[in-house]
Amino acid sequence: MSNKRDIIIPTGSSYLIEKFINCVMQDGKKNIARKIFKDTMRSLVKKGQKYPEKLFERAIDMIKPQIEVRPKRIGGAVYQIPVEVKPNRQLTLAIRWLLKAARTKKGKPMYDRLADELILATQEQGNAYKKKIDVFKMAQANKAFAHFARY
Repeated sequence: MSNKRDIIIPTGSSYLIEKFINCVMQDGKKNIARKIFKDTMRSLVKKGQKYPEKLFERAIDMIKPQIEVRPKRIGGAVYQIPVEVKPNRQLTLAIRWLLKAARTKKGKPMYDRLADELILATQEQGNAYKKKIDVFKMAQANKAFAHFARY
């Protein structure tokens, strides 16, 4: 069984970047996914960002949800129960929301859409950040059912 520490990461990369590239990848075309990521970093530099990798990490951190709702069936009724999100799931959700937000925009190349969404996320704007806020609001609205979490 493979562990995160067993993964060989190419130089100049990190676990977060490799995970992101794997999520960008479609139909097993990793070279295209790497090119999209590299072009996104170049696009960020062109837009005035001195440290695009740091901006990327900060954007992911801004999008990570702390709490979410999970459906639970109790006594014939289904309740939305707020629960804390584990770190691995936080990262997965943040990347998923970021890519979905970038893919729904049209009219620009993918790397430009990704760069725009990353910049918006650091400014607490954009569709990916809005998704995080929506999930948080849903958890707050269902706080009354938190006592069902232990069942």
